[in-house]
Amino acid sequence: MRALSNIWEPRDISPEFLAMQDAELQLQREEKGVVGIDGEGLQLWQGDITRLKVDAIVNAANTQALGCWSPLHNCIDNCIHSAAGIQLRKECADIMQGRLLKTGDAFITQGYNLPARHVIHTVGPIIETGIPTKEQEEELAQCYSSCLDIAEENGLESIAFCCISTGVFHFPNELAAQIAVETVKAYPRKHVKTVVFNVFLDKDYDIYRKLL
Repeated sequence: MRALSNIWEPRDISPEFLAMQDAELQLQREEKGVVGIDGEGLQLWQGDITRLKVDAIVNAANTQALGCWSPLHNCIDNCIHSAAGIQLRKECADIMQGRLLKTGDAFITQGYNLPARHVIHTVGPIIETGIPTKEQEEELAQCYSSCLDIAEENGLESIAFCCISTGVFHFPNELAAQIAVETVKAYPRKHVKTVVFNVFLDKDYDIYRKLL
């Protein structure tokens, strides 16, 4: 089911299919366990971002912004779309209309079968050499600012960031974390009370724990 959803071309969806898909994905959500976030301020949490019950989780998307098309790939883009359901790809397609998402830009969708109410999609810089330029550092900072702009515009109170551009985009983990924390701390938040830095790897947990 997941592999087929990964290669599904966005189009109109029958209510009958959605009812069956949603029942299955909601069962999977309960089996994984929903994680609520208590308290305000900057927080660190290690685990599967699709379990977090927050106003929005951030997806590290590609420029097409329709999710990962590689069946069963374990990137965060694939995991979020697979847990949300194919409605997420359809909404992304309706928003993008064939355009490409620029590095540093972001947009918001519904969360569908995720515990999170919304997903904010952003594209981080790809570091082919492994050494980011100053411009690429600024682009990564812009990802965090763009997501917070959207959260504020929509009156969201909690947001969970993944480690944007690390992993397959090859942004150095420690520098990426420094940029993330510095950008969020400097941002003049009004509505957003809780910012969660979600990590999956132990090395990222250690990096963020020191920074926070």
